[in-house]
Parts: sequence; C-alpha cells; structure tokens
Amino acid sequence: MSDAAASVERIEPISELERHRALLEVSEAIALHRDLHELFHVLAGLLHPVVRFDSLILVLHDAERNLMRAHLLESRLDVEDVEGLELPLEESPGGSVWKSQQPAILTGEEMASRFPAVRASVLRYHVASACMLPLTTAQRRLGVFGLISAAPGAYNEGGLAFLTQVARQVALAVDNALAYRQIAQLKDQLAEEKVYLEDEIRTEHNFEEIVGDSAALTQVLKQVEIVAPTQSTVLILGETGTGKELIARAIHDLSGRRARTFVKVNCAAIPSGLLESELFGHERGAFTGAIAQKIGRFELAHHGTLFLDEIGDIPLELQPKLLRVLQEQEFERLGSTRTLRVDVRLVAATNQDLSLMVEEKKFRSDLFYRLNVFPISIPPLRERAEDIPTLVRYFVQRYSHRMDKRIETIPTEGMEALQRYRWPGNVRELENLIERAVILTQGSVLYVPLAEIRTPAAAPLGAAVTLQDAEREHILRILRETNWVVGGPLGAATQLGLKRTTLQTKMRKLGISRPS
Repeated sequence: MSDAAASVERIEPISELERHRALLEVSEAIALHRDLHELFHVLAGLLHPVVRFDSLILVLHDAERNLMRAHLLESRLDVEDVEGLELPLEESPGGSVWKSQQPAILTGEEMASRFPAVRASVLRYHVASACMLPLTTAQRRLGVFGLISAAPGAYNEGGLAFLTQVARQVALAVDNALAYRQIAQLKDQLAEEKVYLEDEIRTEHNFEEIVGDSAALTQVLKQVEIVAPTQSTVLILGETGTGKELIARAIHDLSGRRARTFVKVNCAAIPSGLLESELFGHERGAFTGAIAQKIGRFELAHHGTLFLDEIGDIPLELQPKLLRVLQEQEFERLGSTRTLRVDVRLVAATNQDLSLMVEEKKFRSDLFYRLNVFPISIPPLRERAEDIPTLVRYFVQRYSHRMDKRIETIPTEGMEALQRYRWPGNVRELENLIERAVILTQGSVLYVPLAEIRTPAAAPLGAAVTLQDAEREHILRILRETNWVVGGPLGAATQLGLKRTTLQTKMRKLGISRPS
C-alpha cells in the first residue's frame, strides 16, 4: 500500500461524531492551558488520532516589521532550526495564507518551487504534505497554524472543514495567550520602572535646579533649548561635578518625551561584565546566576530618554552593540535570538577626552562620531565664579531648611574666599562644603570653614593646572587682546598661527564663547 493510500485510509474513516468529540476536547484544553507550548503539546495528543502530521508549526505575523516568524510547537522530525525562522510575507508559505486568509493544502514540491526560501528545509526534512490554516479572530489576523507531514497526500478537502474549525479554536487560544503574555510583560516592566523610579526618588541629586546666570552657563542653556525638541543624540562634556546629569534632565524635560521615563546609567559604576545585561537585559539562564528574565535599561527607556553617564568607560567589546542600537534602534537580550525594537533618545556624558581616546584606540571612532552629533560643553565652576554667590545662597537656604536652622547672613570674607578658590570638584564640592558649613553653624551667621579652601590645591584664579587649561587660558588671553575678533589679519587665529576654522573648533571643544 502506498503512503498516499495509507494517508487516505487513516483520515477518511474518521466519523463526524469522532471529529465533534475531538473539537470538544480541543475547546476544553484551550480553556485549561494558558502557556502556548503546553497547550500545543496537549493538542498534538488530541489531534493525532484524527489527523496525520509529523510537526505542528505556529507562524505569527510581526506587525511592526511586517514579516512572519515561525515557532515549532510539536514535532517528530528533527526540525529545531525552524524555531525563530523569520521570512518576509512573500517568501513564506504562511505569509501567503495570512494575506489571502484562505487555507492551503500544499505538496512538498509546490512549497519548494513557490517558496525558494524554504526549499532547503523542505528537502532536508523530506516534507511531502502541508496544510496551512489562517489564525484569525474578530479583532485581528494573528498568523497561520501549520501541519507538516512526511507522507504524501496527508491532507485533502474532506478533512479541511474539520481542520478549519480546529484553527478557529486555536486562534482564540493564541490570542488569549499572547494577550496574557503581553500583560505579564507589561506588569514586569511596570514593576521594574516602579523600582527604578523609587530608587531615583531615594537618590539625592546634587541640586534640583540649574542655578546661575553667568554668560558661560547662559550659553549652555541656549544650546539645551535648541537641541531639546529634536530627537538628536547629545554628548555632554564637562569635568566631574559640573552638573552633567542636570543638563541631561533639562534636555528630557524640554523635549516631547517629557511625559515618559528618564532612565540613567552610570557606566563607570557597573562592572564591565554586568554592563551588557544592565543595558540590554537578559533571558533566564543566559549566564550563571541569571535565574529570571531581566529587562534592560534600553527597554525601560522606550519612548523616553536614556542618559549614559561616563560613557567613556564602556568596554570596547560592548561598543559595537551600543552603536547598533543607536543606528538601528534594535538589539537582542543576552541569551536571546529575538530582536527587540525600541524608540529611545540617547543623551551621553563624559569627563574624558573621547577624541584622544579614539586616537589611542580606546574608543571606537564610529561610535564617537555617532555620539558627537550635538556636543555641549559645561564650563567648570572656576570659569563662572560670578555664579558662586548665587549657588552659595541657594545651598545655604536648602540645607538650613532641611536642618531646621535659621541662617540669615553670609560673611563677606567667607564669600570672597569661596570666589577665589578654584573648586577642582566643581559645584558638587561647593555643595558639600556648604552642607558642612550649615552643620557647623550655631547662630544666624554662616560659619565658612575657610581652612578647607586655603590648602595648596587652591591655586590663584586663572592659573593653569593641566595642558588643556594652559591652552584655554592662552586662547582666552589672545581673544581678549584682539577684542574677540577671530578671523582677519589682526584676528586671534592669525596671532595664534591657526586657521580660523581650527580656532573655532578649539573654542567649541574648550567651551570658550564670547561673553555677552
């Protein structure tokens, strides 16, 4: 007896009563099982007595990317490579059925000739027959339910009505399972966001507002106002303690993403071995200790802003993956082959010279150029000394209120000493000093611990302490002497022996701008 005859003999004797009983059992199984793989394992056992197949395949439509993704549900064949296979609609047998919404019975030869993308698999696994049934609910087209057999003629028009009824039941099960899974994922993500936001609330930020009205700070805020409404990547440059995170938050608050999450990651504070998992997440079992799925910071920041502080500390081996997510807005969790797409606006910050790191092969040039779309240089506190009195009053008011003290005056001598000090730790150092001063103050006059700012580290204002400082001071001196004329025979560029464009580039890099 031929395989085809055996197939017909297997299917045709099934009575309508047996098929109705099978449909009832399918309905009961669907009501009892939410997990898709568990459900289809049960369904396979129920369907085997009434229909011939060697593999059950679920092909779901990915609406975001408009392609078909295959999931192997149950199989007697060694076809594991089918799992996760993604094909465009026109190259997938399931895509053809999904578009037409009509069931299809195909021979192996038809599949191989009509769909070259699956030809190799059809031949490798000796696929002789296939039945593809659309999975559709009243609300949406989900995908296709496929039965695959190595026997010729395993499916015919006589059994198609029964399989169509099974597919309708399966569609409801898949729809419910996907909705359940989506709700579970959203609950997990909301729980992650809640924990993250609570952690943010507990974190004490350096200051709550941008304080100061110096020309240097005003220039920075103008740049923030210009770039914030765009979707462009921003690179914030500045020394430690200058308030880079504050500028990043201002960019987020002035953007169209203000209602969504602002997520921050300090790349220097996370061990390099864990940073990839922190940024992109991981699946359960991806590595030792990965006992549960973890959502990464890029997923948390979906439709929001991700702030990567100290980006110069990202390991070289992780930089290509970061570059990809910046360019393509897609990535995979650790331990997963599923590509996730996100809509994230990136703001990065560093106190390092990334261009020098590129020259020293410590930072990828392509990543640097992708980050350096709109650089903003924050001036150190020593270059905006006129903001110090305002900052001092702000911090005194803040900490005296917190400590329930009434401080009404700040000694002139103390304020002048604070303005003369170079503040290597910038605003953060000033804030810490004022907090100590408020703690030490017993009356209404602020006690400033002047001994702390009369150390050898307190060089005279304007003295250069690094090569970059020396270059900056030299350029500033020439600009003042030329009355801030950059080009021309009497301009600063000529005096410095530089091209006008080269000098302008150096000025931007060093945060030099003409005072208003």
